Amino acid sequence: MFEKIKTYIKLIRLKHYIKNILLFVPVFFAGALNKNSIKETIIGFFAFSFMASTIYIINDIKDVKNDKNHPTKKNRPIASGKVSILKAVLIAILMFILSLVFNYFTKARYISYSILMLYFSFNLFYSFGLKHKPIVDIMLLSSFYVLRIYYGAAIVGVKVSDWLLLTVTFAALYLTFGKRRNEFIKSRDTREVLKYYNQQFLDKFMYLSLTLTLVFYSLWVIEQEIKYLSISILVLFMIFLKYSLIVEGESDGDPTEVIFKDKSLIVLGIIYILIVFFLMRW
Repeated sequence: MFEKIKTYIKLIRLKHYIKNILLFVPVFFAGALNKNSIKETIIGFFAFSFMASTIYIINDIKDVKNDKNHPTKKNRPIASGKVSILKAVLIAILMFILSLVFNYFTKARYISYSILMLYFSFNLFYSFGLKHKPIVDIMLLSSFYVLRIYYGAAIVGVKVSDWLLLTVTFAALYLTFGKRRNEFIKSRDTREVLKYYNQQFLDKFMYLSLTLTLVFYSLWVIEQEIKYLSISILVLFMIFLKYSLIVEGESDGDPTEVIFKDKSLIVLGIIYILIVFFLMRW
């Protein structure tokens, strides 16, 4: 019984729900944290997470043949045969329905519904062809992070600063270039689009994206005119230093795997959040 539950948890990629913490970014940085906004964001968190699970399952069903020949993806529930395609389809439908139900209870359900459908559509375009197109694949993967920001802002009705939006956009590009870089180095034969890339290109734009992330974040900090908030720039830099060290090691480059590989990243992230939280309310 426990093994079955563990298999289904792996199928819906529960561990990847950590990416949806991005939904809290707009309300956190707008200084609008309160009982109602937290409640709305938690509801939105589950709505977005269930939609993400739907996409993960669809993608796993589509790529089952390729995944069977992949060094790590062959252990996924569908590729390993632990979950049948029929069961996977039924669970995907359930996740999709749950996403729409949870989204219904958000205050801005029509706007957030549109963003959810945009996220769903972009993922389908990616899964059914565009992931084989160089540059387009990276831009689409990065857009999934940005859509999380827009969704989080929509459900609580806050505006996202242009500098903050640019920060998230280029941070997403940094993560995506890092993922492609390590895929290129370790398993380039498992993804068709990798034949169009080379390590030098991926390295350069990975760190260009990181540079722009720190520049745009610094501009956001300056715009706030909050005393000592510049300390957070150094902490954020330390987070990226640690992340880059892991990526350039034995990691496969997947952001979720990198975060769970080294708990010090989580500790640094908590320190960063606490510093920003208290300084913004000083």
